[in-house]
Amino acid sequence: MLENVEWGEYRLGDLFEIERTLSFNADRLVDGNEYDYVTRTSANQGIFRTTGFVNKENINSENTWSLGLLQMDFFYRRRKWYAGQFVRKIIPRIDLPPKAAPFFSVILNHQKSVLLSVLVRHVDDTFRELKVKLPQKNGRIDFTFMEAFIERLEEGRIADLGVYLRACGLADYELTEAEKAAISGLEDLEWGEFNLEKLFGKSTRGRRLKSADRIPGDLPFVTAGEAEEGVSDFIGNRVKVFSENTTTIDMFGSAKYRNYKYGGDDHVAVVHTEKVPKNAAVFITSAIHKASHNGQFDYGKNFYAKDADELDISLPVREGKPDYDRMSLILSAVHKMVIRELVIYAIDGRLV
Repeated sequence: MLENVEWGEYRLGDLFEIERTLSFNADRLVDGNEYDYVTRTSANQGIFRTTGFVNKENINSENTWSLGLLQMDFFYRRRKWYAGQFVRKIIPRIDLPPKAAPFFSVILNHQKSVLLSVLVRHVDDTFRELKVKLPQKNGRIDFTFMEAFIERLEEGRIADLGVYLRACGLADYELTEAEKAAISGLEDLEWGEFNLEKLFGKSTRGRRLKSADRIPGDLPFVTAGEAEEGVSDFIGNRVKVFSENTTTIDMFGSAKYRNYKYGGDDHVAVVHTEKVPKNAAVFITSAIHKASHNGQFDYGKNFYAKDADELDISLPVREGKPDYDRMSLILSAVHKMVIRELVIYAIDGRLV
């Protein structure tokens, strides 16, 4: 499809304007989800959280791009948004059809390496002078080709998504009556406080294994950190192997569910939820993370296994005991709703 395309060279400054955003700190955010609050990072497409209306003067228009100056990633904004510090907005100077936006997202992000190579104060001028190649017809940008190209790609994605969902047993994403009842009854849930050690016994931890001493292998080795869900390596060393369906809490208090066997170093506490149903264990991991990852642990004060044993978490109860069946139903319902939104997202052509 690309081999017969005529390409033309265009200056980005003729296609887009790059402007500073009027920023404010996250402590000014309010309840609501009408707007995205976009920061300089690339996690979650730069969206720190959603917010209700804060003020009029700081609102950035929809159908623009944000550019975070930390990692120089461009993200298309389909709705109005607010910005934190060190974020630029990219505004089309041409009549750009929204369906062509994914094509331009790729073009813009292809400039990342150049923008990372200059000082932040030179980013705006550098951006304007960059030249890109775009499909054209009769000397003008061929938006029709872009839209057709994106449509064909998305048709392939949707077909691949259907195959994936069937292979994973996720093709049925309609809620059962029990799942509907579990979701509709969330506001009426009775909650109780439970100590982790009393529920699951003492937490344990692995032993330190320096990078230089690691032997390549197949066992995931979990350490502290968010990258790759904390899996820093795959090893063949003889280490203590922890069971699947357990929860790890790293030195910063960040909890993650593990559905596979793994090893871990001494900066990771393991909560032994092996005997709890899988979906309930995922629910419990979320409750642990909420209790442990609140800024109280850092490089100066690490989270250890003894801290896990002292941790209290809030869980749904029935007759004074943790209601694992209700937790499982809630997680199953949430899982299906996420899959349903993904399917709708793909079919509606909103994969940007």
